[in-house]
Amino acid sequence: MPGVALLLSATGWVLLALATIGTAYMAFATRVLARFLVQRSPASPRATPVTLLKPLYGAEPKLAENLATFLEQDHEGPVQVLFGVQRADDPAIAAVRALQRRYPTARIDLVIDGTPHGSNGKVGNMINMMRQAAHDVLILSDSDMAVARDYIAQVLAALDQPGTGAVTCLYRGRGDAGFWSRLASAGPSYQFLVGLVFAKTRGLADPCMGSTIAFRRETLDAIGGFTAFADVLADDHAIGQAVRARGLAIAVPPLLLVHASTETAFAQLWKHELRWAATVRGVSPAGYAGSFIGIPLPMALAGMAFHPNYGLAITLAALAVRVATVRVVDRHAGEPTAPLWTLPLRDGISFAVFVASFFVRSVDWRGTELTMLDNGRVAAPSEMT
Repeated sequence: MPGVALLLSATGWVLLALATIGTAYMAFATRVLARFLVQRSPASPRATPVTLLKPLYGAEPKLAENLATFLEQDHEGPVQVLFGVQRADDPAIAAVRALQRRYPTARIDLVIDGTPHGSNGKVGNMINMMRQAAHDVLILSDSDMAVARDYIAQVLAALDQPGTGAVTCLYRGRGDAGFWSRLASAGPSYQFLVGLVFAKTRGLADPCMGSTIAFRRETLDAIGGFTAFADVLADDHAIGQAVRARGLAIAVPPLLLVHASTETAFAQLWKHELRWAATVRGVSPAGYAGSFIGIPLPMALAGMAFHPNYGLAITLAALAVRVATVRVVDRHAGEPTAPLWTLPLRDGISFAVFVASFFVRSVDWRGTELTMLDNGRVAAPSEMT
């Protein structure tokens, strides 16, 4: 039927046009990323007293090794590493005890407190932890991060800049639990990182991420403490908004942390990425809606089914740009995140997650189903009855 053929042809051209735009965008964004990362310069160790806040939940592959990187810092001042769990039988406690034995001279404190505070369990954990925070400079980071020895020095150098209210850090992925974790880690390394740096340097985004949120106690108090975010799913984003609302900037130093992915099956990868995507969509719907342009390869492959010659050319161009992105990230990371042959699969999953995220009304967080409400807030099952 001529009408159907015309529609299919038009669909193919639309897909290829979007893939062409996306490929050009990723090529430019990769160049921006390369220029941003080379700006890193040595930061002198400082004597500022610091409390590192590390909320924990459950066992993770290489948990103790990742946490140990925060204890092996070139920092001249006092450092309190404050861990928090909500159950006395939490398996993460074993990792903390091992670190206390391994670093007997370090100040390593552990809070075990199950007092609930809203729907966001991690924020509730941090509220309980703050009662034992010893210092006025606070550096919060997720349990699955690993850092270099100059991490504290770099963060403090950024925090000391005039007008800065908080510091957050970029990160790349590392798979710690086999194939699926490596595939998951390729997302932050080869997609999220590129788009984030492009948006930040072009004034399109002002991120604040759980990889690191460093601020002074007076800033935290001024935005209402952690209690103000007890029912917010994207607590890191909300904290950043609150800091900016007080006229303060959020600094992003050219520092690349490591995010440890621990997925052992596709189902885990899917649930985790769908929760993350739905969270981003909730806090930045317009920006998220346009983010598919950074995944051109699936569109090029689909368009090639309708227009093979041009489709093949765009597919090859998209693959070439993806390889260039991988080379840039891996060079600065010092190791590859995932094999090159996994990129088409990685991009296909990313595109599927993007589409599925528009139909999500609840997300899984550590085995608990949270219902998404307006303005990025969430409710636990007990609060919905």
